[in-house]
Amino acid sequence: MSAQCRILVVYYSRSGTTQRIAELLASELCADLEAIREPGELAARAGARGYVRSLIDVLCHRQVKVMPRIHDLSAYDAVIVGSPVWASHASAPALAWLKQHGTAIRHLALFCSLGGSGSESALEQMAKAAGKSPLATCAITARDLQRRIDGTKRQGFGQKIRHRLAKLHEAEWMA
Repeated sequence: MSAQCRILVVYYSRSGTTQRIAELLASELCADLEAIREPGELAARAGARGYVRSLIDVLCHRQVKVMPRIHDLSAYDAVIVGSPVWASHASAPALAWLKQHGTAIRHLALFCSLGGSGSESALEQMAKAAGKSPLATCAITARDLQRRIDGTKRQGFGQKIRHRLAKLHEAEWMA
C-alpha cells in the first residue's frame, strides 16, 4: 500500500453483488480490501434457507458473530464499509462488524447494494452501529447495475471521499 492510498474497503456480501462493488471500488481507489466473515456453519447464508435466515436476523435484530478483522484500522485514513440491504436493513454481519470496530475507524464512508428501496434506513443503521457520521454514502441498486450507471455512482462516491479526506488533512495540517 502506497503512502497516498490509506483507504480500506470492508464489505459483507451474501450473493456476491456487494463483493463485486467493493472489489471495483477498492481497485478504483487503490485501497485494500477485506471481507466480513462469519465463523463456521453460521456463514451459510446461501440459497433460500440462507436468505430467510438473513431476513430473520435483521428483522429480529439478532446479534451475529463475525471473525476478527485482518487489517489494522489505525493504518487507514478512511474505512469504507459496504453491506447489502435486506428488508430496508443493513446486513447483520456488517452491523456486528461496525459495532465491534467503529471506534477504531478514523473516518468512515458507507455504501450499500439493494434491489429497490431501503438504502436510507440501512445507511443510518450502519452509521449508528459505528457511532460515526460518514464522510460520504452511496447506494447502488439493481436498476443502477442494469442501466450500467453503477460505475458513475462509484466514481462520484470515491471522489467525494478523496475530496473530504483532502479537506480534513488540510485542516489538520493547518492546526
